[in-house]
Amino acid sequence: MPTVYDIPANILIRRLAQDLKSREEFAPPDWIPFVKTGVQKERAPDDPDFWFVRCASILRKVYLNGPIGTERLRIAYGGKNRRGTKRNEFHKGSGAIVRTALQQLESAGFVKKRGNHGREMTDIGRSYMDKLSSALKQELSKAIPELEKY
Repeated sequence: MPTVYDIPANILIRRLAQDLKSREEFAPPDWIPFVKTGVQKERAPDDPDFWFVRCASILRKVYLNGPIGTERLRIAYGGKNRRGTKRNEFHKGSGAIVRTALQQLESAGFVKKRGNHGREMTDIGRSYMDKLSSALKQELSKAIPELEKY
């Protein structure tokens, strides 16, 4: 049975974002059009589906990296800050975006807290991701027959 490891990340995240958008538990917060995704960014994201893509990406990271907290996710979504003539520095991403997305994923039943270790996938979330990846694998193998051998 294909898992998340077998599907390319960009395809999986795009499809997962479409699925999350149709669920009622996931709604972008009121402040999302006005905030930057980190200190290092100059503007807010232009993509109207940014919130769902970020939630899908976080769900994939929780699946792969297993209990993971907000600090490690902030590092994953951080980047270099251009400071003019001074050297570039790394800065973490927004914690409010990561925290709110994790809270929505938790309310949907896909992730749960694991003490002080962060959040991990629930059985419901793992089966949801596995079903989605198996459906994607079938679609990809129909579109590209060479993928059958992998």
